[in-house]
Amino acid sequence: MPQPILQISNIEKSFAEVNVLSGISFDLYPGEVIVLLGPSGCGKSTLLGIIAGIENPDHGSIYWNGTQINNVPPHRRGFGLMFQEDVLFPHLDVFENVAFGLKMQKKEDGVIQERVGGILNLVGLQDLKDRDVNTLSGGEQQRVALARSIAPQPGLLMLDEPLSSLDRTLREHLLGEIKRILRELNQTAIYVTHDQEEAFSIADRVVLMRAGKVEQIGTPEEIYNHPTSNYAARFLGLSNLLPGTARIDNNNQIIHTSIGQIPFAGDIQGSITLMIRPDSATINGTEGLPLQGKIVEKIFQGNLCQVVISISGSNLKFYFLTNTIIPEIEEDIQFSINPAGIVPILESQTDNE
Repeated sequence: MPQPILQISNIEKSFAEVNVLSGISFDLYPGEVIVLLGPSGCGKSTLLGIIAGIENPDHGSIYWNGTQINNVPPHRRGFGLMFQEDVLFPHLDVFENVAFGLKMQKKEDGVIQERVGGILNLVGLQDLKDRDVNTLSGGEQQRVALARSIAPQPGLLMLDEPLSSLDRTLREHLLGEIKRILRELNQTAIYVTHDQEEAFSIADRVVLMRAGKVEQIGTPEEIYNHPTSNYAARFLGLSNLLPGTARIDNNNQIIHTSIGQIPFAGDIQGSITLMIRPDSATINGTEGLPLQGKIVEKIFQGNLCQVVISISGSNLKFYFLTNTIIPEIEEDIQFSINPAGIVPILESQTDNE
């Protein structure tokens, strides 16, 4: 296991007696992309500013390559920062915008020409190097901003909601491009977003934040498959949460819920929350946990159909392929749940929302 290149240790920050960050700790490894994920106001951008040196923490430490950098000014940290609307220098063309950081480093002209040429080729703008940046599209301007951020070869690249101002199609395209570029450069990076799909698309690991605290850290697969709290599940769109009580009945693990007794292969007792994945249901399936309910809502979503089913007064949301034959609203439906889609969340780890 490599040593972490960046260590965030117990960071605390308040503004006007309002606690913004509390006990934030995590490590970042060389070449890794970590995404800070959470709603607006949870402290993501403040944390990024502290790592960059723009803000000072009230408590805690930041280590880069094993050396504490709390008192190192931003321009000496060697980090790159790309904002949501990273304003380009309007009086400079594409090439000069990208070359700006290299010139500040006093690189030789030959080095600048080679580096900027390579970066523009990497971001697909090699044919636009002489263009006025004011004539570029929004997507092209964001590529120039990314190129300008990575041209000085920062040890750490930080991206703060870089795509949120773009439309969905362009955002998805540029996200793929950013992921490719970071991988090709083996660039260590911290990426900030409030969008789960964006986070899961680009992250090696996700730091899920809530109200200035770390809620959960893990790979996208770990966080999605095993959320550790009601908040984490709800934020990820996993809303099928049922209060339950786990007991051993006749040597079998049973979870008692409002929709009935659900067998579970595990060793859990006491109060828990049971999460049922929205993609775990099969209509008229012969395997798994059989259930019956009434269709409350059907929403067409392209290749999927979102279906809300009422079972004993509890509404659960599931997704089926559009070509699946689904009963109409108010009609009864029989279906089964894949046991792998039933995930217990210990109540001691959940919130009270």
